[in-house]
Amino acid sequence: MGEKSHPEIEMIERTWDEILQKIRLAGYAGNTSDAFFDIDEEEKESVLHRHSEKLAIAYGIMRTKAPTVIRIVKNLRVCEDCHHATKLISKVFGRELIVRDRNRFHHFREGSCSCMDYW
Repeated sequence: MGEKSHPEIEMIERTWDEILQKIRLAGYAGNTSDAFFDIDEEEKESVLHRHSEKLAIAYGIMRTKAPTVIRIVKNLRVCEDCHHATKLISKVFGRELIVRDRNRFHHFREGSCSCMDYW
């Protein structure tokens, strides 16, 4: 999170902004309730939108065509906001996403997750 050393970071962030616009139309609103930072709401939302799995999804969408499955592995638990956003991305973009967090595999397809929102 916050890493800017990737050579395509500007394109990845632009792609994420486009994804964000589309999932907002589908009902997405950032959930900052889990953010523990001592910063104002607007900054929390900005930090929330730059979580590594969201940028990884943007990169996957940027570099692959549907129906290619996007696979992401992370060493932390997926936060509630990223989980909700990924469900919407799977629905809006018609993509299957598999995210492995520290507890389990999450298979996102058509707006649903295999964990049935229990993680």
